This record gives sequence, structure tokens and C-alpha cells, in this order.
Amino acid sequence: MATEIPAEQFGKCQRETHRAKSILYQILHKEHESEAKRHQQYRSTHRFTGSKGCSCMDRRRVVLKTPEATCRRASEVLLKTLSFIRNLPSFYRVPWEDQLVLIQQNWAPLFVLGMAQEGVDFDLREISAPSLLKKILLNQSWTASNELGSSSLGASLAEVQKMKNLLWKFWDLDISVKEYAYLKGIILFNSGCHVLKCLPYVQTLQQEAQQALMEFISMMFHRNLDRFAWILWLIASLQDIDADAIEELFFRPILGEATLNVLLLETLYIKPDWL
Repeated sequence: MATEIPAEQFGKCQRETHRAKSILYQILHKEHESEAKRHQQYRSTHRFTGSKGCSCMDRRRVVLKTPEATCRRASEVLLKTLSFIRNLPSFYRVPWEDQLVLIQQNWAPLFVLGMAQEGVDFDLREISAPSLLKKILLNQSWTASNELGSSSLGASLAEVQKMKNLLWKFWDLDISVKEYAYLKGIILFNSGCHVLKCLPYVQTLQQEAQQALMEFISMMFHRNLDRFAWILWLIASLQDIDADAIEELFFRPILGEATLNVLLLETLYIKPDWL
């Protein structure tokens, strides 16, 4: 259940009342302390790779080999991600316009991070587009074939492979539950979104999460800040993941033509009237 925020505070920038030990800082320190040890092993034998030297990775399309099981696990990851956001009072203290921007720009990297934390691996199956000869024989017009849309043509192999490569790097680091909690805060409060109305407050929250992560790594890994730098590089790389490819691969089979962005906002109770 989301923490209730007084009406007079909702949607206001809280930089003035922010303290060094904010609510976000406390939640990040406590999150998942009662959780059982997460599953971090993955099956390297199931890695899906394209032909070496292939220059047409963007044109090659893939779908899930076992969509029922994988889509169910992906949905569970998304629900856990939304639960994390809903239980952050600091998130609801920014204007709703900023909430909208933060969700739209950061749900995809948060989702991939959740997949890494839950150890969700998946196998792929490559599909081929109908050949020109087949279209002619079946009397299919170019317009009709284009109307099939990406929903019938899967996701880009290049984009999906990029995501799988990042998952493997996260698993190789054997990131702890607390590190994942700090990383979620860093990603959600992405101060790179310069259109934010309450940018200084969001920057402060992100810096807090980064500081907490650095202190934790320094304490647990004997001041090995190389790990800190490497992890920050990984989460920066998450911003390059194509959100459309994620939606197409994991959620199109169950959403149909529905838009995931709208569904996310409805679930978080921040859907504006004009949507």
C-alpha cells in the first residue's frame, strides 16, 4: 500500500524541507531486509546470439520461445517495480508532471534492473518476414503487410541482445539486494531529465542514493570503489535500452494493442485527465 501524503504536500517541491537523512534514504536502507536471498544464477548455455559479423541485426526479429512463462515472470517484475515506486513518499512529493516524466523515461531501465534482480533469463526464437515472392503469391499489398505492425514481427534482435548482455553483466557482479535498492533510487530520480519542474529536489534524491550506494560498497568491499564506478556505468547503459523493444517482447502478447505507458500511470494513480 502506498504511503499517504497530505493533500497540502502533494505535487509540491520539497527541497526546502529536505534533510540529510530523508525518507528516501531510510527506505533505501531498509528495503527488502526481510526478503529471502534472491536467485542470481543464470543459464549461460541458453544465450541467444546472432551470426558473427552480421550487419542486419536491426532487421532481424525475435519473439519469446516460451511466452506464457516468460511474460508471467516479466509481469511480476513490473508489479514489483511499481510497488517500489508507490512506496516512496519522496516520489509523490514532486509535481505530477514530473512524476509523469520520471515514469515515462525510466520505467524501462527500472524494469531491466528488476529482471536482473529476479534472475529472469529467457530464450528467443527468430522469426522471418514474408518474402516478396510470398507476398506476390498471396496477393498481399505493401500497405497491408505494413499494417501488420511490429506486434506481428517481434522485437529487434539487436535491441534484445543488448538487454541480455547487460543482464549477464549484472549477474556476473552478483549484486546484493541493498545495492539493487540503491540503484532503483538512482535510476528513478534521474536528474538527466532537465524538463523537470522540481529538478533540484530530484537531483538531491539521486545524489543521496548514489552516496548510500558508495558507502555500502566501501564498507562491504573494502573501499573497492572500482565496483561502484562499474555499477554506475552499467545503470547508465540501461538508459540505452529501447522501451518499445521491451514492450513488444514481454508485454505485447498479453496487452494486445493497449499502451503500457498508460497502464503504468493508471496503476500508480497518477493518470492525468487528458490521457
